[in-house]
Amino acid sequence: MNRPNTPRISFIGFGEAGQALASGLRGAGVAQLAAWDILFPEPQGEKLRHAAETIGVRRAVSAQDAVANADIVLAAVTAASSLDAALSAKPYLKPEQFYLDINSVSPGRKQETAQAMDGAVRYVDVAVMAPVHPALHKTPMLLAGPPAEALLPLLQALDMKASIAGEPIGAAAAIKMVRSVMIKGLEALTLECFLAAHRAGVEPQIFQSLSHSFPGLDWPHMVEYNLERMANHGIRRAHEMEEVADTLRELGVDPHMTLGTIKRQEEMGTWGKVTPLKDAIENGRVAMLDAIGEAKRTADEAH
Repeated sequence: MNRPNTPRISFIGFGEAGQALASGLRGAGVAQLAAWDILFPEPQGEKLRHAAETIGVRRAVSAQDAVANADIVLAAVTAASSLDAALSAKPYLKPEQFYLDINSVSPGRKQETAQAMDGAVRYVDVAVMAPVHPALHKTPMLLAGPPAEALLPLLQALDMKASIAGEPIGAAAAIKMVRSVMIKGLEALTLECFLAAHRAGVEPQIFQSLSHSFPGLDWPHMVEYNLERMANHGIRRAHEMEEVADTLRELGVDPHMTLGTIKRQEEMGTWGKVTPLKDAIENGRVAMLDAIGEAKRTADEAH
């Protein structure tokens, strides 16, 4: 059922994040949704086109078409293309529109993008603070930038879990990037620790020891979850961690541990795209750990 007076929302980039948010917003009663993705005209964009049709999102033919008449433009592209995506949309944006940059990039990149937009739109630094599934548009988000105060009630009226991190552009990005040092670093440590434990035949002892040291954590569940996330999303997460490394450098912190996280995330993401690991993901921790060696050999041979 459509809610009256909901904002018109368009997406620049329609990958996993864009699709999840659009699905939630459609369910929340947003009637007018549009999207543009550079893959829409390409053969490899079939899944994205199908997702738009399934969710009920108008598939735009260009960035200009997507943002026309939108109240809120939500940019959800790859980290490497966040600035280019903003610049591609800039000529067609209006000063009264909100541009939500939800891309996982450094505070410096958000500041650079805001400066490049140069008042063409109300630019908001947005950090998505949890996986977009299963919460969809209700996934917690942080907002930063001068327009954030005006944007917040619009998002809250759609049941979005948004809050303000601060007024300066980059304040939201900084929280997400610094937090990722720990979150994605723990994932990488999980892989390294339990792959070794599995091969040494000491998994039960490692679980027992860690449970004594950190009794509040469900280690078997956490290990399985972390391995699955890396296998399915490691390549994208590695790119995000490159932005984390840039954030640390901007803050004068050498990213020694983060550079290792990048390598582990990228490795696991690469292995997760080939058999047998690709097929083992749904079968749990032991199956994934068993499959990694053969998946590594398959990936190495492919390169």
